[in-house]
Amino acid sequence: MILKDKRTILFIVLGGFFVANALIAEFIGVKIFSLERSLGFEPFNLNLFGEEALSFNLTAGVLLWPVVFVMTDVINEYFGKRGVRILSYMAVGLIMYAFAVFFLGIRLVPADFWPSSHIPTSLPELQQLDIREKVGDYNYAFGLVFGQGLWIIIGSLIAFLIGQLLDVMVFQQIKKRTGEKMIWLRATGSTLVSQFVDSFVVLFVAFYIGAGWEISLVLAIGFVNYIYKFIMAIVLTPVIYLAHYLIDAYLGHEVAFALRREALDPTA
Repeated sequence: MILKDKRTILFIVLGGFFVANALIAEFIGVKIFSLERSLGFEPFNLNLFGEEALSFNLTAGVLLWPVVFVMTDVINEYFGKRGVRILSYMAVGLIMYAFAVFFLGIRLVPADFWPSSHIPTSLPELQQLDIREKVGDYNYAFGLVFGQGLWIIIGSLIAFLIGQLLDVMVFQQIKKRTGEKMIWLRATGSTLVSQFVDSFVVLFVAFYIGAGWEISLVLAIGFVNYIYKFIMAIVLTPVIYLAHYLIDAYLGHEVAFALRREALDPTA
């Protein structure tokens, strides 16, 4: 059976985790959070490109996008550019499908009781009022959370796909020159390049084209986002080595080495 082949199982596991993280990152990305306050200190006051009082207000999706790009490098290492492309196209297709389903779900007429079903009638009236003031109409909140703007969806998908394909190209070029050595260089280097492009493409499409932002604001926020992604790419470098160790132990060193060599085949 095909599922008895360790290489196939490995690709399914890595691919499933890759696609799941990409989907979750898109869905939670509607929330903007303060990184500094989440860590327990006051926001920075950065000045970039003439924009003042900038701080690390980030989309919640940045929690998972570094993981997605780490997974990209691991998949690239063992299954080459073809493996990454298949999973990247699959992820984009599933994200589009998910948003289409959300679009339909938002437009379903809610049951009469549902918009206020989050307010337990057993609670005292003051507590019910407090919940109602915080959440309000459950159906309206549902639409706000899942109904991301069209330009944001388009921008994030374009940025994701460009970032993935660029990551593959840079990774493969570095590996051809370094061979099996310097895993950190090809993994972290390709991520830093692809994340730089990703950071600006999504803002340019979603907010410069879609919302009419000034280019200075796009550049300023893009650089703030990239600072975070740069730091996370460095911090997550040891995860690449851990993944290599676990995969080599699972496949066996000979099979793992052969798989990595096959992944470099330009015709694959």
